[in-house]
Amino acid sequence: MKIRILSGLAMVPLLIFVYMGGYVLYAACLVLSFFAVREFYNIFDEKPIRPVAYVSIALLYGSLPFAGTDFLPLWVFVTVALCLVCLFRGEIYGLEDSMVTMAGIFYVVFFLFHVVLIGHFFPSGTSWIQGWNSPVWLVPLTAFGTDIFAYFVGNLVGRHKLCPKISPKKTVEGSVGGIVGSALLCGVFGYFALPDIFVHCIVIGVLGGVVSQVGDLVASVVKRRRGVKDYGRLIPGHGGILDRIDSVLFTAPLVFYYMYILAY
Repeated sequence: MKIRILSGLAMVPLLIFVYMGGYVLYAACLVLSFFAVREFYNIFDEKPIRPVAYVSIALLYGSLPFAGTDFLPLWVFVTVALCLVCLFRGEIYGLEDSMVTMAGIFYVVFFLFHVVLIGHFFPSGTSWIQGWNSPVWLVPLTAFGTDIFAYFVGNLVGRHKLCPKISPKKTVEGSVGGIVGSALLCGVFGYFALPDIFVHCIVIGVLGGVVSQVGDLVASVVKRRRGVKDYGRLIPGHGGILDRIDSVLFTAPLVFYYMYILAY
């Protein structure tokens, strides 16, 4: 537990990127996308078409400052087309290789890109510093808040297994604790930082607590199917980058679409 806590604290400086926002957060997500998708591909026996993934990342992040979000449908088309066109090299790439490549791009890269979209659509603070009152904070509060509360509540009072075949250590009590903790953190944040959407922050906390754990379970079932414990070994007690942000990949789209459709 000590190693896990210390490793978790090592992730705290990453919150500086959220506070800075703007192009600092943009650059951080770009770098995370590159390394996280590499970790995702490393666990597969198939041959992911890595150059296509890297070109897709460059197009996604390179187009936003110039074309806004109007380019997204075109980006989806180009990405899928590139993955399929590579099948022309049948002696090198098979259909499974293309499918794994697309899965990595959309699951890791595009899902994480929603963090950037939140900052793009709902800016706050100055042009240089996003500050404490940005909706982007709802992403780490739900993702990491759920994980932290679920971990400690599960260790203290956890008795009933949640999904023993996927993640044996997770408990129903821990899951409920994670949802309550996420709602509490988002509620406190909303009360002080975003009072106009205080109730929405609590709802996002509840929904995020559920979705965050779904994201964690999805990552676990993929690893279990591939016969690996972690996506990487970069962070002691936490695995790789993708092991640390697996819940973010689901909570970021939730926060963005909730804010876009209901809160603003």
